Amino acid sequence: MKVLAAMSGGVDSAVAAARAVDAGHDVTGVHLALARNPQTYRTGARGCCTLEDSRDARRAADVLGIPFYVWDLADRFHEDVVETFVAEYAAGRTPNPCLRCNEKIKFAAVLDRAVALGFDAVVTGHHARLGPDGLLRRSVDEAKDQSYVLAVLTREQLDRSVFPLGDSTKAQVRAEAARRGLAVAEKPDSHDICFIADGDTRGFLANRLGEAPGDIVDAGTGAVLGAHSGAYAYTVGQRKGLALGVPAPDGRPRYVLSITPKTNTVTVGPAEALEVSTVSAERPVWPTAPLPTTPISCEVQLRAHGQVVPATVHLTDDGTLHADLHRPVRGVAAGQAIVAYRPDPAGDVVLGSATIM
Repeated sequence: MKVLAAMSGGVDSAVAAARAVDAGHDVTGVHLALARNPQTYRTGARGCCTLEDSRDARRAADVLGIPFYVWDLADRFHEDVVETFVAEYAAGRTPNPCLRCNEKIKFAAVLDRAVALGFDAVVTGHHARLGPDGLLRRSVDEAKDQSYVLAVLTREQLDRSVFPLGDSTKAQVRAEAARRGLAVAEKPDSHDICFIADGDTRGFLANRLGEAPGDIVDAGTGAVLGAHSGAYAYTVGQRKGLALGVPAPDGRPRYVLSITPKTNTVTVGPAEALEVSTVSAERPVWPTAPLPTTPISCEVQLRAHGQVVPATVHLTDDGTLHADLHRPVRGVAAGQAIVAYRPDPAGDVVLGSATIM
């Protein structure tokens, strides 16, 4: 099989490419240049999509003896990931840019181009399993599992994807990289949002959306408790950084309960007010089977690395995915994904996903 190995410059993608070579595939490595100005993105050990990463990816390809190219997708990334990220926060939602990058870049733009060039599939270093049965499952390394951010993939995209690392832990991947002589064996994982160079999300958004002062109000009384410089800087469940001038009568901490862009208001209240028992989500993707028009029992995950809870889900007449949670969950934020799993002894199976409304 002729495959394109997406090589980020990290240890996971390097070992994934190496395993594809070992499997007998005709492998070509490609690094995605996603930054219009690489100096504005994270650098060094915490980097992703940087010039250093490009060089690390090229060195790994040289060790493996495979052809290597750099594809410039900076404009597409800026439009589909960065601008969407800003727009979502402006609308009072909390997006997951890694999920959008997988959906719009790595398994749309890259896969489309790869197929057009005659490749059969794209290989990545994601920690997830995709077996001969075509089902996407969690990685054996639960701490590194990335099935949540891959749950946006369609059946057609999964059919042209290869995830060689799903049966290995991160420690095993690093040990293998060292045995293979790959210089990235001990390279730290990237963290946070790659296109926010200093990690200051609030400052990044303020620079693009401008100052927009408004009120922070109490959910119970409607009383103004403080002020903010931009509602986009808050997310549901947030506790720190509220700077409230009026303490709660019972002395308990307050949390962000909702953001209302129309009135530029941030509403706060006690922790128990964060609890939800039902979730509605739009744009469902269901690669395992037809969409569930009748209620099905499953487990759902409501944010990356979040807790998993049992639920009953079904599709409503207007195309909305509705989930009844079997126990209340706190801090569910619009813009995040709800991912449905079917417990399985061979690894929890991803049934599908949708975007929380």
